[in-house]
Amino acid sequence: MYKVAENLIQEERRKGHRILADRLTAAMKPDSSNGSSRVFFNNKNSQSEHKDLVAETVPERPLGNLTLDQKICGQIKEVVEEQHRSELLHSYSMPARHKLLFAGQPGNGKTTLAESLAYELMYPLLTVCYENLVGSYLGETSGRLKHLFDYVKTRRCVLFFDEFETLGKERGDTHETGEIKRVVSTLLLQIDKLPDYVVVVVASNHPELLDRAVWRRFQIRIELPMPTSAQLKAFIERIGKKHNTDFGFKAETLSKHLKGVSFAEAEEFCLSVVRRAVLGGQTENAKTITKLKLKQWQDRLKPTAHI
Repeated sequence: MYKVAENLIQEERRKGHRILADRLTAAMKPDSSNGSSRVFFNNKNSQSEHKDLVAETVPERPLGNLTLDQKICGQIKEVVEEQHRSELLHSYSMPARHKLLFAGQPGNGKTTLAESLAYELMYPLLTVCYENLVGSYLGETSGRLKHLFDYVKTRRCVLFFDEFETLGKERGDTHETGEIKRVVSTLLLQIDKLPDYVVVVVASNHPELLDRAVWRRFQIRIELPMPTSAQLKAFIERIGKKHNTDFGFKAETLSKHLKGVSFAEAEEFCLSVVRRAVLGGQTENAKTITKLKLKQWQDRLKPTAHI
């Protein structure tokens, strides 16, 4: 019965009957006021098993709070508009785009961008938990993948695969086992079957390791480069303003000292200054703390002498 209900919801969404599909989804959730009437839909073999495969979070980062290239920002806004107006596209027999691939070095905002996309869509963010997805027995991972995709099809959401090369490895690699190749094949087939109200985002630090067939599955492919000096300047200013802290140096000066670092590393540096400034009561002028942290930062980057 649970499977039949899932299929019915998917069919109604494909027809553009969003309100009916949402009501059916709500009806399947357990009702605290009448536990006996809906307990079937919350049994251990259905929803609870599927929920172990994803970590659900409520996104809290608006797109406007990110330091992004305008081209990237424009692409994300297009996806948001297509999702919000998907019924119009369906009336012209066109699906909304819903498959995105983010590539780039660690710390440059792939996960944050996925969260912001979910925020703008007003969808929950479901992050895949590899520790529960990947099994040690033959066929176990492929089976769990099918359960995962069956679960996400029952609702509007952003499904996020971080470090996608973990699953989407090149099948031509002679060092990989036949099981990995079967997993990749299952994964690609399941992505193909996703309805357009499920937005799937995959992120990879090593896109060169991805299977060639992965690339053509994704309608939007975005590379997130290292931040420019102007982007670092804006990023530092935003952190200082958010935490009401004056670093004692112009943001432009700090961006020059931090040139070549990722957004995550720049954030780590700025927050280390903010913490000491808050604890020392120097948020109005943290110049002394900033100078000390800059020296520590530069010393950390120096090569360690071998004894």
